[in-house]
Amino acid sequence: MAFIDSILDRVTMYRLILYVLAGLAAISIIFGLFGLISYNPLYLLLSLVYILAVCWIVNTLLAKLLSIPANIESVYITAFILFLIVSPFYSGNYTFFVQAGLISAIAIASKFLLVWRRRHIFNPAGFGVVATAFILGSYVAWWTSTPWMIPFIFAGGFLVAKKAERLQIVFSFILISFGIVTLQSIFGVVSGGLLFLITDTILHSPLIFFSFIMLTEPFTSPTDKKFRFVYAGLVSFLSFSAFHVGSFYFSTELALLIGNIFAFVVNPKVRETFVLSEKNKLSHDVYEFVFNMTKNFPYKAGQYLEWTLGHDKSDTRGNRRYFTIASSPTENNLRIGIKFYPDGSTFKKRMVELKPGESIIGSRLAGEFVLPKDQKEKLVFLAGGIGVTPFRSMIKFLLDREEKRDISFFFANKTVDDIVYKDIFDAAEKNLGIKIIHAVEKLEKEGGNMKPGRLNKETIIKEVPDYKERTFYISGPPGMIFAFEDILRELGIPKTQIKTDFFPGYA
Repeated sequence: MAFIDSILDRVTMYRLILYVLAGLAAISIIFGLFGLISYNPLYLLLSLVYILAVCWIVNTLLAKLLSIPANIESVYITAFILFLIVSPFYSGNYTFFVQAGLISAIAIASKFLLVWRRRHIFNPAGFGVVATAFILGSYVAWWTSTPWMIPFIFAGGFLVAKKAERLQIVFSFILISFGIVTLQSIFGVVSGGLLFLITDTILHSPLIFFSFIMLTEPFTSPTDKKFRFVYAGLVSFLSFSAFHVGSFYFSTELALLIGNIFAFVVNPKVRETFVLSEKNKLSHDVYEFVFNMTKNFPYKAGQYLEWTLGHDKSDTRGNRRYFTIASSPTENNLRIGIKFYPDGSTFKKRMVELKPGESIIGSRLAGEFVLPKDQKEKLVFLAGGIGVTPFRSMIKFLLDREEKRDISFFFANKTVDDIVYKDIFDAAEKNLGIKIIHAVEKLEKEGGNMKPGRLNKETIIKEVPDYKERTFYISGPPGMIFAFEDILRELGIPKTQIKTDFFPGYA
């Protein structure tokens, strides 16, 4: 799993989704060429080009009409999803162009028109399908749900759901769906043996593609883990239980839209335009960006936002990133700390060029890497490099509230010059009694809370004798997180006492 995570860290979430969907489209066309699926590969290619064209044209027109930056990456994702579920064109079936064109146009339009504070409410592909079904009375075929395609859908979908941290939703949905199918078999609601029904559900129903690709769409699924099981259960019940109101039955797509409404109700309603007030260089490769807030919004110390920065000639890593909020809810501005690399993405190159007065969009507040409610719980913070930002937020929060907690904080860096936010941590050590240990690989002179060498198991045992009684928070590069998870397991720390931060990647 660590190997998979190291690969996923090299690509942004939306770019990964696009790669997976494009790969599935290519595989389906190849299978059509060899007769493994019952569609002509040339007609499949025609269907794909047509859907992509309609989506692109509608998105471009609405973006210009409403003066909203066009997000081409999102357009392609929606187009590929529609290609993989809408019945492709075949000889003589010219109604395809009406159905697929209408679905595509409505799906893209929903991103612009069915929004709340610039955030779309419904899964675009799902909304396009449902709206067209009501208008034309035609439904999609989910034609890629075949035995030949399912293994590839599962493999690609797993990567997508893991990157988006939505595996809980997927497996909850699948297990609940199997439970419903089992009960239907036991009580004779549907015919056929249980093994046949489950196999048929896996190989011939929308289950796998729908759960991994559409149900996990980040904007329209719950950000808080405690609501994800409810979300998965609600959509599964409406999809597989044959629930109906009179003669009206719920389709999988309509069930998804109802789930989207639930997610919209329970999700934080944050999508703001933040104006840069100052940019500070904290080290040779780390900058802090400080933004004015036109109004306060509620967030917890340690949470993160998705940041969207429109820029010309975006590279393959896209124009959206996740960054942890480095400021505390007690402060009247918003801060993020970002590390820059020589071969950085166009996003980061544009980011470092930002000047006071320019703006960026922050949305999708989320994250459970926050302080425990129990103030008596003993904690250890392990930070590496720019992974320190959630701890800056938490410790500043405690400082401003003059709230003392039993915390040992380890901050690992290569040199003393790499240490950022040192003033905050020194104040916490002095005023709150938080134990601060700076593990510096290249330390010229040891003294005070500066310790030479890498942060390791021996250092933790020496500095925190009661480590088995503590909850560990780890934030930093993926390699560091994986290494310390292994170390803590060696020390006998149960998984329930280890929390890791969501790390979006270096792109």
